Order: sequence, then C-alpha cells, then structure tokens
Amino acid sequence: MEIVILLIPLALIVLGLAIAAFFWAVKRDQFDDLDSPGWRILFDDRDRTKDE
Repeated sequence: MEIVILLIPLALIVLGLAIAAFFWAVKRDQFDDLDSPGWRILFDDRDRTKDE
C-alpha cells in the first residue's frame, strides 16, 4: 500500500508533463494542417516527365 503514496504523485507529474507537451505543440502550430501530408503521397509530382 505504501507504493500508492509514490505512484499517485508520479502519475500526476507524468500527466502534467503530457499536458505541457500538448500545449507546447499547439503553440508551435504542430496541428495546423493534418490533412495535406496524408493526401500528398497519393498524387504524383508534377515536375516528373512521362518517361520515368
């Protein structure tokens, strides 16, 4: 039962770090465009020639 005294604060610290990392990523515009990278792989590059 003594381990609970250690695990609860440790879990809260990890949760706080995860929330801080999420807000850091939002502030740095990491989640602005989630659709374009997924669609970009489906289309050919326009600068390629037909011989390739």
